Amino acid sequence: MTTRLYTHPVCLEHLTPLGHPERPDRLRAIEKVLSHEIFAPLDRVEAPMANETAILLAHPESYARRVKGTIPAEGLARIDADTSVSPRSWEAALRAIGAATAAVDDVFAGRADNAFAAIRPPGHHAEKDQAMGFCLFNNAAIAARHAQDAHGAERVAIVDWDVHHGNGTQDIFWDDPSVLYCSTHQMPLYPGTGAAGETGAGNIVNVPLSAGTDGEAFREAFKGTILPRLDEFRPDLIIISAGFDAHYRDPLAELNFTEDDFSWATARVMERAGRWSDNRLVSLLEGGYDLEGLALSVAAHVGRLMKG
Repeated sequence: MTTRLYTHPVCLEHLTPLGHPERPDRLRAIEKVLSHEIFAPLDRVEAPMANETAILLAHPESYARRVKGTIPAEGLARIDADTSVSPRSWEAALRAIGAATAAVDDVFAGRADNAFAAIRPPGHHAEKDQAMGFCLFNNAAIAARHAQDAHGAERVAIVDWDVHHGNGTQDIFWDDPSVLYCSTHQMPLYPGTGAAGETGAGNIVNVPLSAGTDGEAFREAFKGTILPRLDEFRPDLIIISAGFDAHYRDPLAELNFTEDDFSWATARVMERAGRWSDNRLVSLLEGGYDLEGLALSVAAHVGRLMKG
C-alpha cells in the first residue's frame, strides 16, 4: 500500500502570536517523528500551491477577497481573538488547499492508496464566510468538493475526530446529502456546536463526548454510530479531519485518548475505504497542540495508513 505525505516549508511561515497553541513547532514535531527510518517508505511530495479559484469550491468569492485583504505586509493581523495571519499566510493556505486537492487527485488516479497532509493553517472551523478557530479556509470541504467536481464522486464522507467540533464543515454541508459529515468531539467545548440533534439533511452525525471520556468510549462511539453510518452511506472517498487534540496530553481539552486509539480508528476507517471507496482515503491535519502527544499520534496514524 502506497501512502503519500504532503507538506511544504511555507506552512511553517504562517505565524501566530507568541504562546499561541497553533504554532509552527507543530509541523516541526511531525517532521521529526516522520524522519524515523520506519517511515522511509513514505512517498513524500511537496504540496503544490492551489489556484485561488479552488477556494470557491467551499467559500464565496467575497469571503476569499476579505481574507486576502487581511494579510499584512509585515507583522501579524488578527481576524478574530483566536485567528491571526502573517505575510506568508496566504501562500501557506493555498499550499494547504493544494495538498488536500492533490491528495484527492492521487487516490483517484491510483498514484497512492491514501495520503496524509501535514499542513497549516488547519481548516475545519472555517465556515462558508467566516474564519475562526485558527482556520482560514476549510481544507476538508474543498477537498470533498474537488472530488465531486474533478472526479465525479457521488458520495464523500468526512470523518472528524478532532476534539473540537468542526462547525465549519457542518455549516458548509448542512443541507447537502451528497456529503456525510461524522464527528466525535468534546462537548461542551469551543465552538459550542455539535449536539447530537444537529443532523442537517440527515447527513450530519454528531457524537458529543463528555470531559474525561477515554478511548474506550471513543471506540464505542465509532462502532455504534460512525462506522454503521459509513457502511450505510457507501462513500466513493473518505476524508479524515485528523485532529489529535483529544490526546490525554493536550492542553486545550479534557478527553483522554491515547495514540493507540487514533491508530485503531484509522484502521477502522481504512476498512471502510477498502470496502466502499477502492481504498481512497485522504487525511488532513487539524488540531493537536501538545507536541509530544501530537508526534506520537501522527506516528501511530501514519504508520497505520502505511500498513494497509
